[in-house]
Amino acid sequence: MNTQALAVLLVLRLAVGCHTRPATADPAAPEPPAGEVWLTTTQVADAKIGVAPVGEQDVDDTILTAGTVALDDQRTGHVFSPVTGRIVQIIAPLGAPVKKGDSLAVIESPDIGNAVSDVHKAEADLIAAEHDFKRHKELYEQKAGSESELEASEDSYRRARAELERARQRESLLHVGNVDAVTQRYTLTAPVDGEILARNVSPGMEVQGQYGGGASPELFTIGEIDSVWVLGSVYEMDLARVRVGAPVVVTVVAYPGQEFRGQVDWISGALDPSTRTATVRCTFENPGRLLRPMMYATARISVDKKRVTAIPRNALLRLGTAKVVFTQVGNSNGRVRFRRAPVDVNEGESSPWLEVKSGVSPGQEVVVSGAILLSSML
Repeated sequence: MNTQALAVLLVLRLAVGCHTRPATADPAAPEPPAGEVWLTTTQVADAKIGVAPVGEQDVDDTILTAGTVALDDQRTGHVFSPVTGRIVQIIAPLGAPVKKGDSLAVIESPDIGNAVSDVHKAEADLIAAEHDFKRHKELYEQKAGSESELEASEDSYRRARAELERARQRESLLHVGNVDAVTQRYTLTAPVDGEILARNVSPGMEVQGQYGGGASPELFTIGEIDSVWVLGSVYEMDLARVRVGAPVVVTVVAYPGQEFRGQVDWISGALDPSTRTATVRCTFENPGRLLRPMMYATARISVDKKRVTAIPRNALLRLGTAKVVFTQVGNSNGRVRFRRAPVDVNEGESSPWLEVKSGVSPGQEVVVSGAILLSSML
């Protein structure tokens, strides 16, 4: 008879012993209550049932969280148009490397002529207001003019000076790019070094200026993906264990079995009120450019271990959606009693121990081998 047949015979003998009567006990001995299995010491030894005490252990040295790959905002430029007009030329193609100040696109816009004209008009108004103020001041000093006329003239001079400052400030906003006042063309330029990651314009497209009061779309996204962020969420109860500089291992579905290693570089100072989680930002070097923005990722953050009441991982059984363990609860009529108990545990990713929230207490003994056999006897 082979080993598999012997194992099946042992299960059958144990089942008969538990559900009819024990091999060495009185036939009139009481039957085990619901949820319990009673075995003789010989049956326990034959089935190789082992137990371990519940106690305090170091558990859960990683936190598992879902994350999203994102661009490093400190090295990313978002380009909008400061003027309203029409795209007449696209200079930088999608994916092209650019340096700060390189031309991206040319916009033909009447805003440029208006801005230049506003400055010239404000300069002329200021000169006229200044002459008028000086004239009224001389008349007042010679007792030939009233004080009210002088004050009105001074107010006009100050308004003209403020209007010139406003016009010059508005014109200076356009000088982020290259302005041609003659052709009324504005050239968008790159704000940072990088490559064109996204482009949302085409020749002939009408664009709304940032300062025109309407919705201004993002025209270009420029950045580097040699280094990326992964943004994840950590629950409030785990937040104290996460440290800046902690190692992080990330996996993505695009590359099964491949791990990317980085570290935590920032932890949010506030919690999301709806999820009670804090955002954790992790930095990853990405020389192969395998990690792409908006990829979903699974992150394992290394954290300090915590000492809690725990059971061995192999003591846990799943019966449908329920989680249970078998505990050894003493002896009855020469038989060892095992009782099934529902438990609530916090299942970590790497620790051989599971934190117990409820169900068993320190000092109790849980079955760590043979629990499946005991479950089949109920």
